[in-house]
Amino acid sequence: MASAQGAHLAQWATPWDKRLDARAYALSEKLDGVRALWDGKSLRFRSGRTIAAPAWFLAALPAQALDGELWMGRGSFDRLSAIVRKAQPMDEEWRAVRYMVFDAPATGKTFRQRYQSAQELVAAAHTPWLVLVAQDSVGAAQELPERLQSVVDQGGEGIVLHHWDALWQPGRSNAVRKLKPHADEEGRVLALIAGKGQFEGQMGALLLETPDKKRFVLGSGFSQAERRAPPPVGSWVTYRYRDRTPQGIPRFASFLRVRGEE
Repeated sequence: MASAQGAHLAQWATPWDKRLDARAYALSEKLDGVRALWDGKSLRFRSGRTIAAPAWFLAALPAQALDGELWMGRGSFDRLSAIVRKAQPMDEEWRAVRYMVFDAPATGKTFRQRYQSAQELVAAAHTPWLVLVAQDSVGAAQELPERLQSVVDQGGEGIVLHHWDALWQPGRSNAVRKLKPHADEEGRVLALIAGKGQFEGQMGALLLETPDKKRFVLGSGFSQAERRAPPPVGSWVTYRYRDRTPQGIPRFASFLRVRGEE
């Protein structure tokens, strides 16, 4: 299955826990791009579906596995998403796309060792669209809010932290953490709830299911156009939220975007 082909290369970040010691982690900007997994032969979305990238783009990539984001700069997600999801790639559009590498997946190696491998692979490629994501050390735990604010002030969406000494393993990982001003997650649309009052005749809310099988109603953050043409049942959407109830349900959740088909 395609999902299995992608899953074995992927680590998924979990939210940052303020009780952790940030000094044990590498810090980088969380890029608002499209996750791309390279297995040495094929470039895939995180679902495992093949990305139809131009042959010249792929020819520059090494024979070893890489993990990263396709990216066009801050604030360019929608344009990027449209480009990389085309069945027939457009060369001129892809000239603006970079593959931002943050890991070189390999069993039995720490993140520090894998990052060194990624540095060597990117340097050896001599390719302008293959770029290493800079990883910084954190000098003191109290630096973290300042570092996050600095990224956000420059238009970034947050930061990612990799534990320097953690071994690579696929799946949701406590060794990889994400931190944003507002937490966000994804949920699958189970049903459309009809609107009332000012939303009569439109979608009023979505019934969502989270990856851990929690269900809740998402009713805010939608534009009028999105209420008239809502995300279809079965699709995945991204939402922001402030915190969680004791039962794990997101509080003050607000719709952000539909996740592109992968």
